[in-house]
Amino acid sequence: MKHSVTTYPATAQHPVHTLDGVLQYASIGELELETGGRLPDVVLGYETWGRLNSDASNAVLIPHALTGSTHVAQGSTEEPGWWDGLVGPGRTVDTDRFFVVSINMVGGCYGSTGPASADPHGLHWGSRFPFVTIRDSVRAEARLADQLGIRRWHTVLGGSLGGARALEWAVTEPARVARCAVIAATAASTGEQIAFAQAQVEAIRLDPDYNGGDYYNGRAPLTGLGLARRIAHITYRSEAELQYRFGRTPQPGEDPLGAALPAERGRYQVESYLDHQGRKLADRFDANSYVILTEALMSHDVARGRGSLAEALAATQAQFLVAAVDSDRLYFPEQSHELAAALPGNNSVHVISAPIGHDGFLTDILQLKDVLEQDFFA
Repeated sequence: MKHSVTTYPATAQHPVHTLDGVLQYASIGELELETGGRLPDVVLGYETWGRLNSDASNAVLIPHALTGSTHVAQGSTEEPGWWDGLVGPGRTVDTDRFFVVSINMVGGCYGSTGPASADPHGLHWGSRFPFVTIRDSVRAEARLADQLGIRRWHTVLGGSLGGARALEWAVTEPARVARCAVIAATAASTGEQIAFAQAQVEAIRLDPDYNGGDYYNGRAPLTGLGLARRIAHITYRSEAELQYRFGRTPQPGEDPLGAALPAERGRYQVESYLDHQGRKLADRFDANSYVILTEALMSHDVARGRGSLAEALAATQAQFLVAAVDSDRLYFPEQSHELAAALPGNNSVHVISAPIGHDGFLTDILQLKDVLEQDFFA
């Protein structure tokens, strides 16, 4: 995946207003990375909605999830956004009042410098793209905020990987976050979460077409990426939802017991569903970016090098909202309770009740409408 690079300079004194929900690009210069790597000229892709007010006090950052794009809301295009119900004119995050920003994480494939981008010699970074952490992402995004004239975010709001990034923002840049909503995310990736993630990464790396990450002049590792998505999607949905929707029902026109050889048998509906999810992601996402962002999420630990979790969170200055999905089997609700208990002050956990599982942070986000409007966006 390639992208053209266009820089849109903006400052508080000379703001640039573009069409809502249209991808823009900004160069933030050289980036030294936490684990010792370096990127010489980083470009961040981002989208905005609304206008920054005169004192830059109405800016809201919404980080995307693992395979999400910057297209949070529909905006000026007809393309639906992934949080359309939450963000837009007259909605909870009212873009008639707030200036909403969503930034593609470094290493991604929706506009920011990533493995598919050209290095200084014009070659794809591929296998040479360095290891990126969530903290690196925050440092890069802070530079873009500087360019946009945003010294302090009114709110940073995210779910899943976006929630991890929101929390890291509040800890790494405490003076720059007034409010922080951490939804379906944890203070650190657990052993089990790392295990699921590692299986996905290995599925990609074991695809012969992966070629160690240098596949851009040949066939992309679509089989491995599709398998990684299948593994991930099982963790995004609950057992109850998969049983209710599919159970043991055969795919129409296929018989799971209809052949003597396993490779020739028909599929159950749930198998067809996972095949569809795998193909859909492989059509729109870069396998190297999947590896880079997944390993960044594996590295997530806001307390790393900062003492205990309570000590790491003690310096935060934000008002927090912590929310969990009751049926989430990837980020268990009790992990949200642990985060809330470690935060300064008294913080409860708001529960999204959704049978779907982890993806309830997308499908049922409006269950947080009232509390967000009361506590964050009054």
